[in-house]
Amino acid sequence: MRVAARGLTFDVRAGGPEGGDVVLLLHGFPQHGGEWDAVVPALHAAGLRTYAPDQRGYSPGARPTEVAGYRLPELVADAVAVLDALGVDTAHVVGHDWGAVVAWALAARHPERVRTLTAVSVPHPAAFGYALATDRRQRARSSYMALFRRAGLAEKVLLAGRGVVLRRLLSGVGDPARVAGYAGPLRTPGALTGALNWYRAMSGRDMKAVGPVGVPTSYVWSDRDVAIGRAAAQACVRHVSGDYRFVVLSGVTHWIPDEAPGPLAEAILARVRGSAR
Repeated sequence: MRVAARGLTFDVRAGGPEGGDVVLLLHGFPQHGGEWDAVVPALHAAGLRTYAPDQRGYSPGARPTEVAGYRLPELVADAVAVLDALGVDTAHVVGHDWGAVVAWALAARHPERVRTLTAVSVPHPAAFGYALATDRRQRARSSYMALFRRAGLAEKVLLAGRGVVLRRLLSGVGDPARVAGYAGPLRTPGALTGALNWYRAMSGRDMKAVGPVGVPTSYVWSDRDVAIGRAAAQACVRHVSGDYRFVVLSGVTHWIPDEAPGPLAEAILARVRGSAR
């Protein structure tokens, strides 16, 4: 389905029983809303209604050309506007990678719209900032961002050889068909630039503006994540004032929704059910 919001048009995957409690699923880089395909069957079976938008830069109808259009406040405003357009007052919010950053900020700034939060892979921005400042290993893990922020060069590197580097980046997903399903759309002119603009618009000021989260929260981290180390993951608890659960998936890489959809669905459902007590 397509959802009009803020003068843009978002492609949204919808599923589950009509009238079920809503789960908003926010994807990360360099994927799209399809990254939740193996997670949602368990959510639907539990009676939940899911919406997984292709976010700004990923939906062809929501692809501003200015880098400033991808600042974190704009991404959060998109999520709120999509909920408004769907007629949803409150939702259980789940985000992976960059989608987790949006989810953290959404829960901090608009707690009245978020029933529960399940953040996957990426911790609260303040925890990530702490690790960058204090842990040289996290700085090494995050060094790829310097390339992603280089307009033109990043596109050239990632798309060279019909996208071989982009596909290699996604190799942890496992299934070659799913890797191709993520990489293929980003070869469309302008698509990869829209996705990379999230990195180019990223600022310390916007990240520091994300306050503590008071809604019931689960943070799901995997111990083989090459992008997020243990220092950042363990610092997350300091920035959640509500009920908090730290879920560690052993032997799993960064691509949790693809690699461990069952355990992730269990963590989401545990958080959703816990809020009903």
